[in-house]
Amino acid sequence: MPASNAANVRSIKIVIVGAGSVGVTTAYALLLSGLAAEIVLIDIDKNRAQGEAMDMSHAAHFAQARVRVGESYADCEGATAVIVTAGVNQKPGQTRMDLVKTNYGLFKTIIPQIAAAAPHTILVIATNPVDVLTHAALKLSGFPVERVIGSGTAMDTTRFRHELGKHFGVNPRNVHAVIIGEHGDSQLPVWSLASIAGMRLKDYAAQKGIPYDQEVMDGCSQRTKDAAYEIIQRKGKTNYGVASVLVSILEPIITDGDALVTVSRVGTYGGVDDVALSMPCKLNRRGAHHDVPLLLDENEKALLKKSAESIKEVLTACEQ
Repeated sequence: MPASNAANVRSIKIVIVGAGSVGVTTAYALLLSGLAAEIVLIDIDKNRAQGEAMDMSHAAHFAQARVRVGESYADCEGATAVIVTAGVNQKPGQTRMDLVKTNYGLFKTIIPQIAAAAPHTILVIATNPVDVLTHAALKLSGFPVERVIGSGTAMDTTRFRHELGKHFGVNPRNVHAVIIGEHGDSQLPVWSLASIAGMRLKDYAAQKGIPYDQEVMDGCSQRTKDAAYEIIQRKGKTNYGVASVLVSILEPIITDGDALVTVSRVGTYGGVDDVALSMPCKLNRRGAHHDVPLLLDENEKALLKKSAESIKEVLTACEQ
């Protein structure tokens, strides 16, 4: 880490609201990353949160950071970012949208308190359904749009690159492909722009001497979409992947890194106004910014509009 960024880390405070599996795993990943000097856990179950903080403090010997439990939302004061993971978890057989009523109601309680204590922070929303709740957090906080960010399809994009990397036999970091739209059933892969080594996937396959089969590619995107459901069916939750993704969202915010990440932000998509969904955004210390629009093909434009309309329908029902 450059010396200027290392110095900046000494003043970085990150608050995590919700000390469940995602919140605690995120705190631990953040602790080991060395990106923050202070990590604060806020949870309704303070005793459990205290136990988690005590346990993590024994790892702080290797990471040079302080982990503590907040007494109230007033402890959000001075936070560079507040990550919200609090809410009812997705159960086997549930869609993310099934969680909306309970978690929307919870946000009405917690977001105004966070905003009052930390009016200059950046909100990072991880609670599902993340697009609906990113929109709710924007309205409830009164923050500028760039300072309310949903984790969105950052996790799906990571899973997608993993699937494609496995198929083509390359490191996922060398796969340039994104999932956009809803973090959920209407998400869509941007096949028209997917590439490896600067070549479209069909061209890369041809140069490598292997067949390109769109049905196999569609299987990669379907496994991406189904991954969370399958993990939840097997172990009851997802936590490691999403925690790593949340830290990857925080890093360019903390370091002013101008990284392009597929995150959820309120805007106009596919002609649908005032809806949150994921597109590549530039992340830095000021928040999430739409850099340039993606050059989608006509089919992808239609699917993006459908995804936006799906989220908008839920938003409208919540706000009635």
